[in-house]
Amino acid sequence: MTLPADAHVHSEFSWDAGSDPASAGSMRRTCERAVRIGLPALVFTEHLDLEDHWRAEPDDLGPHARALVDEQGAVRLPPFDVDGYLDTVERCRHDFPELTILTGVEFGQPHLWDTAAADVLQRVDRVNGSLHMLPFEGTDRTEPITLYRHRSPSDVVRAYLEELPRMIAGSDSFAVLTHIDYAARAWPTATAGPFDPRAFEEGFRAGMRALAASGRALEMNTRRLWPWVPQWWAEEGGRAVTFGSDAHSADGLASGFPEAVAMVEHFGFRPGRRPEDFWTR
Repeated sequence: MTLPADAHVHSEFSWDAGSDPASAGSMRRTCERAVRIGLPALVFTEHLDLEDHWRAEPDDLGPHARALVDEQGAVRLPPFDVDGYLDTVERCRHDFPELTILTGVEFGQPHLWDTAAADVLQRVDRVNGSLHMLPFEGTDRTEPITLYRHRSPSDVVRAYLEELPRMIAGSDSFAVLTHIDYAARAWPTATAGPFDPRAFEEGFRAGMRALAASGRALEMNTRRLWPWVPQWWAEEGGRAVTFGSDAHSADGLASGFPEAVAMVEHFGFRPGRRPEDFWTR
């Protein structure tokens, strides 16, 4: 099997993957692994998050992010070093000529930050749009994992799914919607039981319909493979998919891709001419 491009990969230039080039998030180490496993192409989609009112509990964040929370519970993110990132990509392109490397960002809440991000967006090949934040208190926003502490699980997921069509309608800067199941990642199983997507089916389908109508692609995020994602996407008129491991370390690159390929092929999606092309139906 020829693997498709991993179109959602993070390196040391993502604030939550570590800033030490020798760390697990190293771009170079990821390229070395791509060559070793026969991955023909990848897209380094570093986090582009411009949130200035993000509230969080330190325990809700990974080890790299906990130090970014101030005494008032606000997360203060470092700026994205776009020049350093692009320079490092060019060095990797030179050192790994057998590997196709595209530039990109995972752009959080694009409907809120398109104008502020315009200069960065025009400098990269691929823009993935992500919804990570929801309204919290006043002008503050927070991630679902924190919101679950304050609202019922069902209310959090419904709020997330209601925001998705607003994000899609409010921004045309991104080509791919990532991890449509993001709110479910932190679902409090211990208190609420297993996550059942059928309880929120119409909300997921509404987001998919809005995305399909816009002509954009849906990511098959392989952190957790759900067969209902490509099924509902195809049934709601979706025409294109990408594959994304959401890897924050070299070891996670292209994780679950053979299974994801088999899944989307079952629903009629086929590869493009190049590994980095969208799969379409």
